Amino acid sequence: MFTSVILAAGMGTRMKSDMPKVLHSVCGKPLCGWVIDASLKAGADEVVCVVGHKADMVKEKLAGKAEFVLQAEQKGTGHAVMQAKNAIENTAGAVVVLNGDTPLITADMIKSAVCTHEKSGASATVITAELDDATGYGRIVRGTDGSVLKIVEQKDASEEERNIHEVNSGMYVFSSKDLLYALDKITPNNAQGEYYLTDTLEILRNAGKKVGAYVIDDADEIRGINDRVQLSEAQKLMQIRINEAHMRNGVTMLSPETTCIEDDVQIGGDTIIGANVIIGAGSKIGSNVSVGANSQIMNSVVHDGADILCSVMFDAEIGKDTHVGPFAYLRPNSVVGKNVKVGDFVEIKNSNIGDGTKISHLTYIGDSDVGENVNFGCGTVTVNYDGKSKYRTKIGNNAFIGCNTNLVAPVTVADGAYTAAGSTITDAVPEDSLAIARARQVNKTDWNDKRSK
Repeated sequence: MFTSVILAAGMGTRMKSDMPKVLHSVCGKPLCGWVIDASLKAGADEVVCVVGHKADMVKEKLAGKAEFVLQAEQKGTGHAVMQAKNAIENTAGAVVVLNGDTPLITADMIKSAVCTHEKSGASATVITAELDDATGYGRIVRGTDGSVLKIVEQKDASEEERNIHEVNSGMYVFSSKDLLYALDKITPNNAQGEYYLTDTLEILRNAGKKVGAYVIDDADEIRGINDRVQLSEAQKLMQIRINEAHMRNGVTMLSPETTCIEDDVQIGGDTIIGANVIIGAGSKIGSNVSVGANSQIMNSVVHDGADILCSVMFDAEIGKDTHVGPFAYLRPNSVVGKNVKVGDFVEIKNSNIGDGTKISHLTYIGDSDVGENVNFGCGTVTVNYDGKSKYRTKIGNNAFIGCNTNLVAPVTVADGAYTAAGSTITDAVPEDSLAIARARQVNKTDWNDKRSK
């Protein structure tokens, strides 16, 4: 049992953004969202986010994931943790203090840090990392018994202390009672007039309490994001993690370094992902699927055996063994059935397409309900908008829509009906009928000669 307190109140001025730093995304999830999810997966009983800058925006984006407390004035890390005092008082176990801009931390790391803290009997445990280049970080100075004597900032460190490679991550595990004791005693005795959380460690040591350390295995987990360059570096590292996890689960990636898969994506075994593919959060890809190069699948469902070639899907679903592309566009609320062919330069929006239907090329289907085994000729358009309202087109099973047909909604084409090429259909077409809706051809003889005079 533990409570996670996540510091997410800062402005993040180096991001040069109107958006709070903790809401910038890595692999489709806000920075702070990664930290919250890692805490929950690690077994946190309660997650408390300390918010400040544009607090309402942060709370709206992360609603339902955590409790929120407000740090109206940013007076340091110690002051931020003070805002979570009520939650800390109600905590029977440990309190883990994390930063909302460290998306690479993992649930395993948090669990291990809490376990180490509890076994050691320490009042506080500093989460640390070993860095080859520790420039800019506070150094961990240990005693002969391995406990933490102090944390020395770079500017205050002696030459000997600067040679220490163990650094402070800015994350801690505390005994709840000891944290409350120390928070009551810290003072803003510094040039900035701020309350530093690190001061609690000295307070606890002076009270005869033990301060320990937990060294994480992967130093990347302490990476804080302060600007767009660091955001890009975190994106690359997270993408490697995500892609490797999918590949180890049986997914083939032809070019993993150019494949962007966001968090919360499911992909079945023996699926092949081509180069320059983007798959957005919430998407579910089945087994034995082929996603060709330069495709984009966002919050969509692709069933087993489907084949997507250089196409784009948003909030759509395609059935088993269906082929899409190249250069097709499936827009929101489109549900395409099994064994369907959606060919080149086809756009589908807010429509249901029955099994076995063929929409081979150069066709727009919007706001339509299409039956099974329908054949669309090249250049078909469902004319769904009259300038004020949108209407639906209904096409029955086994219908045949001739090339360059305009279906002016609301209109119904019944089962087995045909439309002649070049028709503009405005009235219902009965079952098994042929609808011809085009003007009779008239040839004007000698027209060109008269025009040239």
